[in-house]
Amino acid sequence: MSDFDYTDTELMITRAALELRNDDTVLVGVGVPNLACNLAKRTHAPDLQMIYESGTVDSNPDALPLSIGDPVLATGARSIVPMYEGFSRYLQSGRIDVGFLGGAQIDKRGNINSTVIGDYDDPKVRLPGSGGACEISSNAHRTLIITPHQRRRFPEEVDFITSPGYVGGREEMGLRGGPEAVITDKAVMKFDDSGEMYVDTLHVGVTRDEVQEATGWEVQFADDVTETPTPDDEEIRLIREELDPDGIYTGGGD
Repeated sequence: MSDFDYTDTELMITRAALELRNDDTVLVGVGVPNLACNLAKRTHAPDLQMIYESGTVDSNPDALPLSIGDPVLATGARSIVPMYEGFSRYLQSGRIDVGFLGGAQIDKRGNINSTVIGDYDDPKVRLPGSGGACEISSNAHRTLIITPHQRRRFPEEVDFITSPGYVGGREEMGLRGGPEAVITDKAVMKFDDSGEMYVDTLHVGVTRDEVQEATGWEVQFADDVTETPTPDDEEIRLIREELDPDGIYTGGGD
């Protein structure tokens, strides 16, 4: 338990970090996923290997990267490869353990939409699209999703599947892994054997009714729902003093 007040973003960072293992190779972008990976590396997973989409392999940034092309990612990296090789040699060949994802919509089976809101041919909103997200969701052995918990983001079915979750027959389609956890500002969700999302832990002060109200289907809860572990003092210190001292991604700073 931390003596510091912590923000929702800091809680999501620390909870995502706990999902990472010491021997994981992670395909990571900037923002909250980057902070989660660097926090894990400074705490329980010193041998974590980070690969960025721009092609830096086993990167060890000594400052906060502002984009996947930030030169700070090259400092101390084991190697730098073309982006194509990062996706082919590492991701598509099965060398990536964990990929981080987000999107405008996530449904109860972990499908992600970052393409359109509404009908594809006549959408209400046209979104940026996949980028590398579809390849990550299809080829990483585990995916972690970090997102605010809002009803509009959690429909029962997404308007368009940009990145597949537990669609029928992942193995038959040649897809690896699948989503392992969805980390929000209200709860941590996991997936049951049928591929449906359920609430595993509730954040401090959050009720089941609040989670249900922010979810677009009748969400299931684990039989033994527990309270999400809160950040400890050292985790908060690392985030605020070393990883994001200006609060660029956490909204804090001096």
